[in-house]
Amino acid sequence: MAVIRSVSEVTKYIAGLLKNDLALHNVTIRGQISNFKQYSSGHCYFDLKDKDSILKCVIWRSYAERLRFRPENDMQVLATGSVEVYERDGKYQFYVSRMVPDGVGELALAFEQLKERLSKEGLFDAEFKKNLPAYPKTIGIVTSPTGAVLRDIYTVSRRRMPSIRLALYPVMVQGAGSAEQIAHGIDFFNAKYPVDVLIVGRGGGSMEDLWSFNEEVVVRAIFKSQIPVISAVGHETDFTLADFVADQRAATPSQAAELAVPDVSEVIQRINSARERLQMAAVTSIKDSRRSLEAIMDSFVFIQPLSMLESSSMRLESLQSGLNKIAIQLVKEKKNQLLHDMEKLELINPLGVIRRGYGIVHDQKGTIVSDISNIKVDDMVSVKLNGGQFDAQVKAIREE
Repeated sequence: MAVIRSVSEVTKYIAGLLKNDLALHNVTIRGQISNFKQYSSGHCYFDLKDKDSILKCVIWRSYAERLRFRPENDMQVLATGSVEVYERDGKYQFYVSRMVPDGVGELALAFEQLKERLSKEGLFDAEFKKNLPAYPKTIGIVTSPTGAVLRDIYTVSRRRMPSIRLALYPVMVQGAGSAEQIAHGIDFFNAKYPVDVLIVGRGGGSMEDLWSFNEEVVVRAIFKSQIPVISAVGHETDFTLADFVADQRAATPSQAAELAVPDVSEVIQRINSARERLQMAAVTSIKDSRRSLEAIMDSFVFIQPLSMLESSSMRLESLQSGLNKIAIQLVKEKKNQLLHDMEKLELINPLGVIRRGYGIVHDQKGTIVSDISNIKVDDMVSVKLNGGQFDAQVKAIREE
């Protein structure tokens, strides 16, 4: 009679076979990524496929955080891990512990991916670049306390300006935790120990050695720095993302010191040149003022001042005479106009009429009798003449 097994028993048996098969442990598989999905938990799920088959894959969060590049669909990769059974669903899956791009260096791909993403955010735009101060007093340095970098910066800075102050924030420049140290050093100078310029750098090395200066945490720390930052990473041919985001990029640490620290001899020379230009300008101004003063002293007013006064006096007398004539003429015209107006008034003045032999007749009410129809026979009237008046009684009326 056949042995009857449960689903779980069979699934566990198959899982055990796969788990004990060393050929399926720490195996590297080449394939193309599809259906890639990273959940909020940090775990990643995707398929690896070739032209004939598809293999379900999982990368737990702890391994996903170690990836230096961002997995994308259609990307060819080499994935290392183990094939095991997910017993709940009865499916076998490839549990990935390490994954690198196929044909392209992992670091090179990670560099380009992060560079593209940060560039789209505008972190490398020229509008955010800050100018270096012309005359800094203190230079902040974020680098390793050992090695040639610090010595080169110190030597060049002291040679160019002996009074310059240098402040070091010592960090590891490669290895685990180095990127976080570098970012913290930049933040430290911004928050707790203000300086005029920051130099962030290290000596040369491989891309792996320089990788801390490609980490996003360092790039963002440089971008948000309120202090101008000079990157001095590696040699002239080495480029990191820190170089793209920094306000200035120096090919070497020595060049970084030259960019940050002015040469005191050049400063003195500029001061002397400026002083000479000021002296020349002052001499020229004095000469011009002297020539202007001499020209004024040679003018007519200073050579013959009495003649100018006499001329002015004559002009004043002439103006006064003219004003007197105008005033007399105006008075004469106003007098003639007044006499003319008085003659007109005299013509209409009742008293003037009386003086010419006429009289003014009033009735008993005192009303002027202006028409013969206003009186009748026996009316008493008063007649005003020049020098007085008399009363009379109307004896007869003769109309004309």
